[in-house]
Amino acid sequence: MKILFMGTPDFAVSCLDALYKNDHEVVAVVTQPDRPKGRGKKVLPPPVKIRAMEYGTEVLQPEKIKDKAYIEKIKNMDFDCIVVVAFGQILPKEILDLPKKGCINVHASLLPKYRGAAPINWVIVNGEEKTGITTIYMNDGIDTGDMILKEEVAIEKDMTAGQLHDILSELGAKVLIETIDLISLNKAPRTPQDDSESCYASILSSKTGLIDWQNSAKDIYNLVRGLNPWPVAYTIYKGKKMKVWKCKIAEIDKENVPGKILIVDKSGIHVGTGDGILLIEEIQLPNSRRMTVDEYIRGNSLEKSVILGE
Repeated sequence: MKILFMGTPDFAVSCLDALYKNDHEVVAVVTQPDRPKGRGKKVLPPPVKIRAMEYGTEVLQPEKIKDKAYIEKIKNMDFDCIVVVAFGQILPKEILDLPKKGCINVHASLLPKYRGAAPINWVIVNGEEKTGITTIYMNDGIDTGDMILKEEVAIEKDMTAGQLHDILSELGAKVLIETIDLISLNKAPRTPQDDSESCYASILSSKTGLIDWQNSAKDIYNLVRGLNPWPVAYTIYKGKKMKVWKCKIAEIDKENVPGKILIVDKSGIHVGTGDGILLIEEIQLPNSRRMTVDEYIRGNSLEKSVILGE
């Protein structure tokens, strides 16, 4: 099948690879413009562009996909289907209506749950036990189109968003190929979503990671996992931002003042919460690398009785 592929981040690369490996013709790739990245703000291409160039495929990088010039260019291409995987822009109806076989989206949740920009993070933050991949026929809503295929995965107890991302990226490629094969045979199912069961996975920002110590240890534990590796949960220690990379729920019975540092030892920092005690195991303070608490306290001090977040 002739496919126009639209995608941007690492998550989409596995799907692009799968199309090539399964002998589909990718006529062109549409991705986001190169952006400044990291501390040095060096302008870098998105991962999908890098992979597409390795395959020698034409790459388009519209600042806005609604730009008339890009729409006309896409209209003049010969393709059967558009595949969209974490592209990052909303497609106009003019493009959605172009392909004979439809616009297909690979979404990283079990729709209709967790529509939106950050489903991988929010399923962990919200303590879900399973998630998965859903392929849909796109319409002019946000992840509201008719469903084609679904496949579930379990969210393991200690899994981070980064680990789940990698699992779903590979699963997404598998489900995409199964979907494309069905579409090419005109055998793809089409199941409307039940909007009453939907919820929204809003976009993340650095502020999403601020820990509220009035919450339970379990909720904070889920927040830390769900925001690893980005944007990373954090608190304030004596006026400084302390990133919390890893933690677990402590199994000790002790006074419980939300945000109060109760114990600091090689195992980590025991902190009171609204319900239970959290053991912080890996931290990062300004101008320092990520490290275990054990490593940090060998050359630095962390004071007991300090109230985090103040």
